[in-house]
Amino acid sequence: MTAKLDRRKKYTRKVLQESLVTLLSKKTISEITVKEVCEIADINRSTFYTHYSDHYDLLSKIEKEITEDMDRYLHSYSYEREEESIQMTEKILEYVTENKLMFQTLLNKDSVPTFEKRMMELTRRFMMDNGLKNQHLNKKESEYLSTFVISGAIHVIKDWIDNDMDQSPAEMAVMINHFINYGFSHLE
Repeated sequence: MTAKLDRRKKYTRKVLQESLVTLLSKKTISEITVKEVCEIADINRSTFYTHYSDHYDLLSKIEKEITEDMDRYLHSYSYEREEESIQMTEKILEYVTENKLMFQTLLNKDSVPTFEKRMMELTRRFMMDNGLKNQHLNKKESEYLSTFVISGAIHVIKDWIDNDMDQSPAEMAVMINHFINYGFSHLE
């Protein structure tokens, strides 16, 4: 009986998340109501409130879940070996591909201004703890370098999503890692 209940809870949360993302693709979070989310999900408002306090809480939980997934991906690879860095990037891009509408919507600053910042902070923390700790940079230089690299990677991913993911995750992973590791020098 509890397995069935857990499945029902997961299904309800998934439908509510998808409904919110659908609405966010059309308008900002402040323009959305719980009533609209419930109508699209075809779920009672009382059921909604057993899971979330409001639509901002729902959005926060979506962001938290994605952040935790991304954190797991980041920590399952060694950043120092280029092959593993490419594999890690490819896995993240595959995750983005599987959740295209969600990422397309959440990376839109107009509808969800907090998500890109959350991704930046997560990736910066990872880079500071792993990729940049062995470099001969002071803390401030490391912070600026990580901002530069992460901002570029996020914007490349946003362009890739906007271009209907016209390259495979593997091709994009190689491209992003080459940009990060070699910059303009790989063009010579």
